[in-house]
Amino acid sequence: MIIIVFVRAVADALKVIYKSVVLSKLYASPAWWSFATSADKQRVEAFLGRGVRLNLYSAVDPQYVSQRVEDTDDELFCAVLMNSHHVLQATSHLT
Repeated sequence: MIIIVFVRAVADALKVIYKSVVLSKLYASPAWWSFATSADKQRVEAFLGRGVRLNLYSAVDPQYVSQRVEDTDDELFCAVLMNSHHVLQATSHLT
């Protein structure tokens, strides 16, 4: 019983590490994603797919990098629109 609890704790810790190290690198992906070649994008998506297969990244989360890039870009855009004190707010003509 103790071994099972230990294995689950290690598995949970690996998931946290994977998300904090690997997925945090995708935070700046909107900045470089358009400059990456299709081969580069496929390698990044394949790496993320291996994380899903190893159960380090759940299928509930956006599985593909391109979806994460779009989501991150949308979140940044919404943050600019919703924050009246944001530096880029003065250049926004959408509000």
